Amino acid sequence: MSPVRALHTAPEYPESQRPSHVQKLERPHAVLCKASALAFLMFDKQDLARAARFWTDFGLSPVSQTHDMLVMRAAGTAPAVLVARRAARSGYTGAAFVVPDDTDFERLQREAGAKTLPSSSIPGGGEGVSLQDPDGKALWLIRRWGQLPAQPLRPPLTEQMNSIGTVRRVNATVRSPIEPAKVGRIGHVVMQTTDFATMANWYMRHLGLIPTDVQYLPDGSPMLTFFRLDLGDTPADHHTVVIAGGIENRYEHSAWEVADLDALGQGQQVLRANGHRHMWGIGRHVLGSQLFDYWYDDDGFEFEHYTDGDVFTAGHETHYVPFSTGSIWAWGDDAPASMFPKKSLSLLWKVLRLLRQGRTSVARLRMIGNEVDMPARPWL
Repeated sequence: MSPVRALHTAPEYPESQRPSHVQKLERPHAVLCKASALAFLMFDKQDLARAARFWTDFGLSPVSQTHDMLVMRAAGTAPAVLVARRAARSGYTGAAFVVPDDTDFERLQREAGAKTLPSSSIPGGGEGVSLQDPDGKALWLIRRWGQLPAQPLRPPLTEQMNSIGTVRRVNATVRSPIEPAKVGRIGHVVMQTTDFATMANWYMRHLGLIPTDVQYLPDGSPMLTFFRLDLGDTPADHHTVVIAGGIENRYEHSAWEVADLDALGQGQQVLRANGHRHMWGIGRHVLGSQLFDYWYDDDGFEFEHYTDGDVFTAGHETHYVPFSTGSIWAWGDDAPASMFPKKSLSLLWKVLRLLRQGRTSVARLRMIGNEVDMPARPWL
């Protein structure tokens, strides 16, 4: 019998103590603005009614729906968290962020080519500009955004948990309601790109993002980075934007915060009962620490419920972590094969095209392949 790979936690190095071969992810010397929140994501959808059904079962609520446009909200005060437009082909089209009221839109127009958005195009109103990221996706920056009255959320049941040595619940039971996992707010969006360095620098410059955790390959080159918003001394989510190097430019997934672990579990029951396709979970991530549960919508796009994520202030030092499949999650089912490229003729063609364009190298592809092919949990 072959020996079982030992359980271990991947090392995490503060930037000031990173190994000598690990490349520092340089932050731009100057940023054009600092985003204060992720506002909403934008999709094209062939079937808006079908999209609304999934997102409602997922725990969101419709704000408005016409023949050509669907706007969904969460329980918070944001007037939108998802905006979908009817189109011949479904796809992710971009993201909108809230920026401070004093953000200089004229500078963004001069230096970044931003274009003014009509107020009528912004769900909830306000003022905005639109840019295009290096991979062709829209980035909207919105100031003076409107608000809606918050919707009620049940209190977290974790405050009633009994544990060894600590008893909080006496003469009482836990009976979480069987209902969709009510989403409190949008948490983050993850994008894969064939040009990691360009995309990472662009988003840091245009949103003022701070790298929280940088994952690197064996040669020390950055492969994936979790970015948080720069909110100064106010704690910000471990990541609001994630950029991962890969063999294509695409939306990976988005994440949506719910009340607690019971919401994850009961929400899973509702989604299963309504015939939606489960992807992965329940488990706990390593970087970010979230408890998670992933689902596919009817077009195959990935949506994550999460709770109990890490938060950091701006002064927290960037950390560096070796990239491996095992660093994705701490416990739970094995990461599904769909998270990684499927070996096929289509994959080979994409790889050859990137090599011809000089956008990657055989050595880098080999390093990524070695890490992805190595089982993270052989016993699973």
